Amino acid sequence: MTIKPCPVSPGVAGRVVDRSHGERTTSWAVACGVFVVAEVTLRAYWIAGGRWGYTACDRTSLVDPTGGCGAARVETLPFWAGWGAVGVAAALAVLVVCAVRFPGRSSAAGSGAAALLLVLAFPLHLFFEIPAALAGRPSDWRDLGARVLLATGGLLFTGLTNACAPRRGARKPGYRPVPRWTRRWAYVAVALPVVGWAVPHGLWVLGVPFGIPQRHLADIHRNLSTGTGVAITLVPPLAGLLALGLTQRWGQQFPRWVPGLRGRPVPRLLAVVPAGVVALTLVTYGVLSVAVLVRQVRTGDLHWSDVREGWAVSATLLVFLCWGVALGVTTTGYAIATRPRQERATDTGLPL
Repeated sequence: MTIKPCPVSPGVAGRVVDRSHGERTTSWAVACGVFVVAEVTLRAYWIAGGRWGYTACDRTSLVDPTGGCGAARVETLPFWAGWGAVGVAAALAVLVVCAVRFPGRSSAAGSGAAALLLVLAFPLHLFFEIPAALAGRPSDWRDLGARVLLATGGLLFTGLTNACAPRRGARKPGYRPVPRWTRRWAYVAVALPVVGWAVPHGLWVLGVPFGIPQRHLADIHRNLSTGTGVAITLVPPLAGLLALGLTQRWGQQFPRWVPGLRGRPVPRLLAVVPAGVVALTLVTYGVLSVAVLVRQVRTGDLHWSDVREGWAVSATLLVFLCWGVALGVTTTGYAIATRPRQERATDTGLPL
């Protein structure tokens, strides 16, 4: 005699899915709430006069990155470092509450909050400063810690947004070929940091004044050790190689040599969010840097002769901008290729 399993009614299955969805949303909401409380606590401490973890390296002329550039001497806290940040944190707290109460209506606001935090974190700065710090260069750990905290908050709100989003069809395991144009843009995203960054910086480390005056090359060797120069030179092209994962099988399925995950699908957000944030950061940095360069030329702080003499440095700004665009297009192609496909079925389970 064969014992048939008791069928689960659609209503019960729906309640199980909704309960699991709600628990996932609550977990992300709690994590985001902890982040908001930590930020408010730190800002309130600064407002009260404390300066632990505070840095003034972006607003003072003192050169002491390990000591926050005289942070203890700052008497008046800037608005956005104090009350302005508290106001933003209050808005984020409201968003967390709304995400729990009205999960389907908070996706757009959650995406905006995640993007804001990730842009403020400016992860590109971490790509350079962390390797330089590991190589022995004095670094502003307060600034690095603040950026890591903001980036963590951005990832937490990304998870909350994903948990609040309407459920879609699950992505089937297997590799989905990306469009041909995605591969072309990926190759551009890999080549740009090599040709536009690693080559000139490698020549400067070797003492070749490629595209810069000899006096600037002397300043580089005086301020940077060989280890720091090598780290700064190699990090961007090595990071750029990750763009290939957006077009290869190992970007959609974990390779066999990864223990515990071999053959499993790579979560879309694990690839799309970091790549999208880096692309947005690169474009933002490129646009702002070009705008600053143009403004300096217009105000006379920088002459065209200096720009021509140090053309390699100016070209680096365009490299970042183009690199961000290429990575953004590649990420878009990956997101299109791996998006879940909505499947409809009748009550009998047969496809329509």
